[in-house]
Amino acid sequence: MSTEIKVPTLGESVTTATVARWIKKSGEHVERDEAIVELETDKVTVEVNAPAAGTIEAIAADEGAEVEVGALLGTIGAGDGAAAAPAKAEPRPAANPPAGVTAPPPPSGPVARSGHAPMPAAQKMMTETKVAPSQIDGSGKDGRITKGDVIAFLDKPAEKPVAAARTPRTEDVREERVKMTRLRRTIAARLKEAQNNAAMLTTFNEVDMGAVMALRSEYKDAFEKKHKGVRLGFMSFFVKACVAALREFPAVNAEIDGDEIVYKNFVNMGIAVSSPNGLVVPVLRDADQMSFPQIEAAIAGFGKRARDGALKLDELSGGTFSITNGGVFGSLMSTPILNPPQSAILGMHKIQDRPMAIDGKVEIRPMMYLAVSYDHRIIDGREAVSFLVRVKESIEDPRRLMLEI
Repeated sequence: MSTEIKVPTLGESVTTATVARWIKKSGEHVERDEAIVELETDKVTVEVNAPAAGTIEAIAADEGAEVEVGALLGTIGAGDGAAAAPAKAEPRPAANPPAGVTAPPPPSGPVARSGHAPMPAAQKMMTETKVAPSQIDGSGKDGRITKGDVIAFLDKPAEKPVAAARTPRTEDVREERVKMTRLRRTIAARLKEAQNNAAMLTTFNEVDMGAVMALRSEYKDAFEKKHKGVRLGFMSFFVKACVAALREFPAVNAEIDGDEIVYKNFVNMGIAVSSPNGLVVPVLRDADQMSFPQIEAAIAGFGKRARDGALKLDELSGGTFSITNGGVFGSLMSTPILNPPQSAILGMHKIQDRPMAIDGKVEIRPMMYLAVSYDHRIIDGREAVSFLVRVKESIEDPRRLMLEI
């Protein structure tokens, strides 16, 4: 009896994925819970494990196919895999392809620039929006147009005339063309969405890191010993400082939904971390209820799982405010971009010794530039500036965080 391999639930608001890679091939033996296929979503790469031990009997969705939650990926048959893989049958039209699995459309339909027909979901959307396949470059297998390609094309109407008039560029043998991953395309689309939809402004300030650095230096060994290897960094101070400021200025923690403002009586803090596939923003849920060691342990875990590609989808959704630290890469100042639907983001930067005038004297102090980008539709300049000042005050006198003042 065969066991079906199906697309698992992919997380909040994620309904489709692309088959990125079959780890196991047809005819190979697999153990129960062994990773057999990778799916690429708009956020992360997900491994699908074998629901039972046996032999990969059939593959219903090839690499590059777009599949929906619950769709059939393949089947596992009983056996030890000793037999050779079955010969691949000649392709023939399926009368009833499995629900949610992208099947090749009839060859008589419209084709993309690659010469291959678009994916069915993409063709349906193009028909509804009256977009010709020849207008879109496909990113799927063999250059086929996916639904994501159509969405990206429709999101950039202003670029279409420019692209049409552009002179074809000359290819250079020293160049290499690599298709963007689904995650990278999603990052690009979301950043463009933030620029197009939000009235984004940025306000800057600078903070003296001396007090936090001295506190950390004095207690970091005792902190790590007491909390079993959890290291005391700067991020927990900034998370705590932002939580305190968000309580005072709730609009910075809110979002716009249609013609309503949604105020959050909790703080889910997004922490931007770098992964091999790009920047991801896992979320500290209920950060306003977390202690310093809990925050530091959670952030360290995010960093490790991001490097290993092991972040889960539910860790990347639901944020209400975000922090990004370009200082770890040496950035002295930058303008962070919003992470929709959030209305604000704090940017940290490199700590640098600078001469500062203090009580009429010049002193060399460890200074950091801070930036808050915010959606002016919901947050006034006074609120944004005051929010950043509160963060600055908490960092320059961390005793305020302990006393909650």
